[in-house]
Amino acid sequence: MTANNYTKYDEDFKKSLVTLYQNGKTQTLLCKEYGVSQSVLAKWVNQYSTVEMDDGDVLTAKQVKELQKHNAQLEEENLILNHLHASFKQRLDAFYKLRFQHSIKTLCRVLKVNRSTYYKHFSSKPSPHMKENQYIASQILHIYADYQKRLGAYKITYVLKHDYGINISIGKVYRLMKQLQLPKMSTDKHSKSHQHSDNKKCCNHLQQNFNQKSPNLVRVSNITYIKASGKSHYLCIIMDLYSRKVISWHISTNTDTELVMTTFRKAYEKRNAPYGLMFHSDRGIQYTFFTFRQFLDSLNVVQSFSKKGYPFDNACCGSFSNISKKETNRKNYHSI
Repeated sequence: MTANNYTKYDEDFKKSLVTLYQNGKTQTLLCKEYGVSQSVLAKWVNQYSTVEMDDGDVLTAKQVKELQKHNAQLEEENLILNHLHASFKQRLDAFYKLRFQHSIKTLCRVLKVNRSTYYKHFSSKPSPHMKENQYIASQILHIYADYQKRLGAYKITYVLKHDYGINISIGKVYRLMKQLQLPKMSTDKHSKSHQHSDNKKCCNHLQQNFNQKSPNLVRVSNITYIKASGKSHYLCIIMDLYSRKVISWHISTNTDTELVMTTFRKAYEKRNAPYGLMFHSDRGIQYTFFTFRQFLDSLNVVQSFSKKGYPFDNACCGSFSNISKKETNRKNYHSI
């Protein structure tokens, strides 16, 4: 006993009581047998309960917290080194890409950007000209999908004028189509090589435009895993970017194309088969497989892909996956 009647317990004693609690003994019984208060025992349970990591290592909650703190410090150091000599515009671009990975306060401090400057640069209202271009681009995408991706700039200009009352030049339509990365409707020479449909070009039509003006325009998807009964189960989600709401999900023991197709069908039927839809994902084989791409083509869905090695292109889904992993890894599930 110390001078202020405070008993100091060693690490082994604390861990042994936590083990007894995890094996079925109640906190009330343990407190009575070993003479510790319930608040102290509850603190030990939170501190020394084990968490299984992705690589199979078992760490205590305290070790996980220290590891997360260490990783956060390393990430901040890498940010400083990577952007130490960057221009102001480059730092703002980096700020925009990393805003889902770090807090705004941390990014402002590390990249040396005032918070008011950040909000003024990214949260200011778009100009009337920009709003008009965004509206016309959405109509172009709708027409492109409605006509089964067969119209070029000339014919889309004609449809815009006669069906939508939008009278603009072919050059502007061409520039907007180029921004959307819609392919030209030109005739290519016959090639003797026969490539599998999986290898056709994976374009990024979304271009990190995560703030959509209305629902059922752009949906994003991702696959993560959940451990149950000692096995990995795969969770596929589809999110509507307008509300950031997960509108469909499906769990399977196999991470294959069927998992993605089932999840997509749920979302598609739930929202009454919307037209002019864009579907964005990473370049996983589940999304680039011939069967799935042919399925989306049959529904006139424009498929968009993140750039290889750029998880920021699908940051909304990435953020959801990170949070879900943190939540699910805290528990051991006995069944799916």
